Parts: sequence; C-alpha cells; structure tokens
Amino acid sequence: MSELSYQSPLAGVTAPAGLSISIREITERGMIDLRGLTSDAAFMAAVKGVLGVELPTKPRTSVTWGDVRVLWLSIDQWLILSSRHKAHELLASLREALQGIHSLVVDVSDMRAVIRLEGDGCREVIMKGTSLDLLDPEYVQGCCRRMRYAEIAALLDVLEDNVFDIYVFRSYAHYTWNFLCATARAPAKLKLFGKQDVPA
Repeated sequence: MSELSYQSPLAGVTAPAGLSISIREITERGMIDLRGLTSDAAFMAAVKGVLGVELPTKPRTSVTWGDVRVLWLSIDQWLILSSRHKAHELLASLREALQGIHSLVVDVSDMRAVIRLEGDGCREVIMKGTSLDLLDPEYVQGCCRRMRYAEIAALLDVLEDNVFDIYVFRSYAHYTWNFLCATARAPAKLKLFGKQDVPA
C-alpha cells in the first residue's frame, strides 16, 4: 500500500536568477486556527496556560513566545504558528484545555503556502501588488494583517524591517510565487524616492 507523504505547495520550485530580493518558500510551518471570545476569562486563561503567553488583542499585532508565534486575525480569531511537529502537540493541548469552553481549534497547516521575502526593497516589491502603504510607521516588526494581494486574499506578517512572510491559500501558491518573481526582477526595481536606476 502506498504511504501518504507531505509535500509543500511549492515543492521543487526555485526562484529565478536576477531578482532584487530573496524569495523562498517556508516549509514545515504548522498553523492552528483558534477562535474564541476575549471577554471570556476562562478561554483567555486556558490558552495562556498552553501557549505560555497571552493572546494579542490589539488589531494587526502578534506575540512570540519561544518558537510559537500568534497572529491576530480578528476580534475572535488568531493564527498560531509553530513547527508542523509541535502544532500537533499544541492542538491536542489546546483542545484538552478548552473542553467545555466556547471555542474552536483547528489544524490548518495544509491550508496555506508561506512565501518569505528578504532584503532591501521588499516593501516596494509587495506594494506592486497591493494598495497598502508599507512605508507607513504601522508596518514594523510584529505587525500582521490581511490584505488583498494581486487580486487574491493574503496575510502579511512583518518579521523584521526587511523580512516579510506572505500567506496565501494553497491553490494560489504558484500564482503568487510567479507574480512575486516577476515584480521582484532587478530591472523592475523601484525607488520610491530619488532617481530611478536605468537598466543597462
């Protein structure tokens, strides 16, 4: 009998030469969709007991505790990030801790592809596909938000000044990858302020 094996959405795909930034897929990322009410003290306490950190309640923010990262998605929804292996343990622990409490905990590790952009010019590359102004002071380390990117739904996570993760649904992984590679080509590099470089 054939055995099932995990394959990432962009398995075997590599970035072309001549890009102005680094683009790569992040594999083995575990993701848990958590829903509940911040007004429910029992819910908040149970989650903190498992994760070791309080859920972020401020819109478009995140918290990190060790190798676990939690992104705020809405007033009653969070995305918990970890390794795929640890996600299974967290899922079981959360379900046990939240028994009898109004909540939802689902493993969505296979739902999305994660594409990481690194390097000077990441913001400009991303802005080619969205109306967001990533030069706004809001977009600093720890900021996260949903966005419309290249006409599809996406999630943006700011890890560092020039390091971003973009989450898209698995079925749009190749489309997003190709769009990013096209807009990140060195000859298409933008300088929003100052004189543009002229391709040779």
